[in-house]
Formats: sequence, structure tokens, C-alpha cells
Amino acid sequence: MKIPIDPAASALSAVACFSAGMSQLQQAVDSAQMRGVIAGAADLIFAMKGRLILSGVGKSGHVARKLAATFASTGTPAYFVHPAEASHGDLGMITQDDLCILLSNSGETSELGDLINHTRRFSIPMIGMSCKPESTLMRAADLRLTLPQEPEAGSGIAPTTSTTMALALGDAL
Repeated sequence: MKIPIDPAASALSAVACFSAGMSQLQQAVDSAQMRGVIAGAADLIFAMKGRLILSGVGKSGHVARKLAATFASTGTPAYFVHPAEASHGDLGMITQDDLCILLSNSGETSELGDLINHTRRFSIPMIGMSCKPESTLMRAADLRLTLPQEPEAGSGIAPTTSTTMALALGDAL
């Protein structure tokens, strides 16, 4: 049995969800606290002597990969490092001259654990981006880009609003 849906109504609902998330993100970015974090992140990026390393798993990984490409397009040496590959030898390419930005909606992504530990062990600056300010990732981060916790579009099964906000904040940075 096919469930009748109205694709236009579904699309409108999704876009409204994204719009609400972006409105909340705009308010968050306009706060004094977030302005300070963004300024600190920009300072770290401009001051780094090495490369900007971005990482995440799943949809956050796709966003991180796109952000690395965007930073590289603007002249910032940036690379995406997959956390699983990092755990199997690629951590050695991340040095104290680098800066890491790690993305995770939940902030509890186990695959990021080795990257988090590596940045802490070798005093490599790390910026976390997550919707969960008290998560493992965000507690470990030097700077915390906290995204608003907004409902995901559609059934909520896949990250949608959260990835839209992460992409927007990364592009804005």
C-alpha cells in the first residue's frame, strides 16, 4: 500500500524547519558569547602555521569535507581527515602547527575519540562544533561552536536542520 503524501507540502515543511533553525543560529551568532568564540576561531585560523584539519563521521563528515574544500578555495590550507583513517595511522600527519575543527551533531561520536585524544596529548588547538554543549567533544574543545538544538526536518531520522546549520556556520567562519 502506498502512503499518499504531498511532496510540495513536505518540501515546504522541510524548508520551514531549516528556516527556523537558521533563525535560531542567527540569534546564537549575534550573542556576545558566540561572537567571542567566532572571533577566537578566526584568530586561530589566521595564526596557524600548518593546516586546518576538519573531521566528522556520517553526515557531519560530509559537511566537514565540504568545509575543508571551501577553506582551501579561499587560500586556507585545509584537509578533511576521516576519523577511521586517523585511528589507523593518519593521526601522524596532524602536527602541533595544525588546527582541528571536529564536527558531530551529538558530540559523542566514538570515532572522533582518537582525534580528540591526539589533539589533547600534543596540544593541538581544537574547535568543536556540535548541538550538545556538554558532550565529550565540546568539553574537550578549546573553542566551542555550539549550534542551536532544533528539530530535524521530516521524520527526524536523518540529520537535516543540524547539518544545514553546521554548513552555514562553517561557511560563515
